[in-house]
Amino acid sequence: MRKILFIVLFLFSVHAASSQVLLTLIFGEKLNSPNIEFGLEGGYNFSQISGLESSKRLGTFNLGFYFNFKLKEQFYLYTGVLVKSNLGVKALSISDLETSGVSFIGSSGVYSQRINYFIVPIHAKYVFGNNIYIEAGPQLGLRYKAYVEYVNETDGVDTRIRQDNKGAINPIEAGVGIGMGYKFKKIGGLSVGLNYFQGFVNVYKSNSNTKNNAAFLKLNLPIGAKKSAKQNQDDHLMDSNTTIN
Repeated sequence: MRKILFIVLFLFSVHAASSQVLLTLIFGEKLNSPNIEFGLEGGYNFSQISGLESSKRLGTFNLGFYFNFKLKEQFYLYTGVLVKSNLGVKALSISDLETSGVSFIGSSGVYSQRINYFIVPIHAKYVFGNNIYIEAGPQLGLRYKAYVEYVNETDGVDTRIRQDNKGAINPIEAGVGIGMGYKFKKIGGLSVGLNYFQGFVNVYKSNSNTKNNAAFLKLNLPIGAKKSAKQNQDDHLMDSNTTIN
C-alpha cells in the first residue's frame, strides 16, 4: 500500500524529478528521528486572485517535501517547501489581461494566470489523541515563474500560447495558512489534510487590490519513518544489553 501511495504522489507531475525531491528520496531515512518526521507532500489546490473581474479558481497539482518537528507532547512545528506549485486564476477578462500586462490574442479562448512559487509554510501544529490535527501560521512564497496561458480548441486542434509576465508579479508572497487533517497510523504514517491560504501581498505590482487565496488538499507521506523507529528501538535494546553485561 505504501509503495502505491508513493507512486501516486509521483504521478502528480512529470516534472517532479527535481533535485529537492531526489534529496528527499535519498536522505529521508537518515533525516527521520523520534522528534523529526521528514517526507513528501503532494496534493492539489484551487486558487484565485481577488481584486480581478474573474473569480474562477485555477486547479493545479503540488509536490514538495516537509518537516514535522516535535516540540513537546502533541505540539509540533510544521514546515517544508512545495517545490512545484502554482497559484493563479482562470478565465481572465480583457480588463484582467490589462492588469496582467499581456496582449489580447482572441475572444474564443480561455486565459489563465499561472504563477509558480516556492511555498514555505511555518505552522504551529497540534495533534489530538484521535490523530486529528489542526495547524496555523505564516506562509511565505518566492515567485520563480509567471505567465498567462491562452488555450483555444478549434476543430479538434488545441492551441496553447504562453505570455511571460513575471515582471508584473511581485516576487515575494506572504500570508497566513490554517488547516486540519488526519494521520493514519496503520498506513505508514500517511496524513491527509485540507489547508486554506490567504495572501497579504499584492500579486500585481500595478494593482493594490489583488491578493492570492487558495484551498490545498494535501497528502503527507513520511520517508523511512518506520525503519528509523525500528533502528532507534534496536539501538536502545543494544544499549540495555550493554548495561546489563
